[in-house]
Amino acid sequence: MTAENFAAELEVAAQAGDPAADALVSDLIDNKEVDGVNQLFRTVNTLKPGMDHSQLPPRLADFMREAEADPPGWTEADVKAAEAFFDRHHGPASMLQGTVGLIGTYLSPTGAYTLRSTGRLGGVEGPGRRLSQSTRLFQGMGDKGAMRDGSLKATVTKVRLVHASVRQLHKKSGEWDYAKWGEPVSQKYTTGAACVFSVQILQAMRNLGIDVSKAEAHGFMCAWHYVNHYLGTPEKWQLPKDVELVDRMWTKVRDDEWKKTEDGLHMTDQAIKYYRSLLERTPVVTDTFIAMVRLALTDKYADMAGVPRSPIDLFAKPAAGGHGLAGGLGSALSGAVKQTTGVDPYNQALGAGSKVFNAALEDAVTHDKDKQPQMHQELHDGR
Repeated sequence: MTAENFAAELEVAAQAGDPAADALVSDLIDNKEVDGVNQLFRTVNTLKPGMDHSQLPPRLADFMREAEADPPGWTEADVKAAEAFFDRHHGPASMLQGTVGLIGTYLSPTGAYTLRSTGRLGGVEGPGRRLSQSTRLFQGMGDKGAMRDGSLKATVTKVRLVHASVRQLHKKSGEWDYAKWGEPVSQKYTTGAACVFSVQILQAMRNLGIDVSKAEAHGFMCAWHYVNHYLGTPEKWQLPKDVELVDRMWTKVRDDEWKKTEDGLHMTDQAIKYYRSLLERTPVVTDTFIAMVRLALTDKYADMAGVPRSPIDLFAKPAAGGHGLAGGLGSALSGAVKQTTGVDPYNQALGAGSKVFNAALEDAVTHDKDKQPQMHQELHDGR
């Protein structure tokens, strides 16, 4: 893909699913083997290169063997570049993907509608399961050895199967408007989301004053090239490893792809309520976190997504000579958070995000006492 043909390719990708995963999941649902798949989700994290799949049903074994293949052209240099990025930026990048990035995906009208229409698939108690599970994926991207020991490809393969299950549930329900929306969780949605979680996050890091070198940014793009492959993206729609090219591609189409919708506002509202519930005893943390999200997204997109304005104003003009975020936050926090001399308010903003993110990670382990995604038999199955 190029910056010139990206928009046109996205429209073609809107009509495409994931044939291999779709056929597998359709067969499993038709044969009432959903619970067996959920057991697979719980055990597939043991996936290792060269793993013996002889204990799996043949169709699952065949799929898993195919799903394990490396991305075409994947090299040791790519792995090292990705690891170098996470060696320095694992915490902030994971946090921003799991918070700012997820809210960014709600600006895709099709994505927001898909998430809302399958809301019960997150669990009857709300968005906790879905948000916490996504959080675990972003954290896992930067874990030591994740791209070497098979753990990241296993996690992403589970997400790929969940995407396929959503497509099949909509197909079998008869409720999806294909003429309006294209394919549920289409290749367009997957590619667009990968842009949000890669170059949009790099933009967010710059907005927050986080210094990311060109080499590190390239490494992050390599990581998302890797993830994009294991999500089942065909090579023709695979995001390049060239971070500057992907940034140009995404920036060129973003204002056509991101819109303010009622579905998106609903999803953001649910997410904010979930984040607040995790830290209800320390509201100033979530207020600081929300202000940080706005700064990361910029006012334009934060307003479109429905991110509320925080009582803590990170956008206050700083004193002359001060860091934009540090000065603005330092001024705003003076009455809301009593700071001791030497505390960097810039780090305090990122720390607030980390507290929210870590609480979501903890919820990922304990939510409904179930550590893995769930496949469902019917669209309105609320388990």
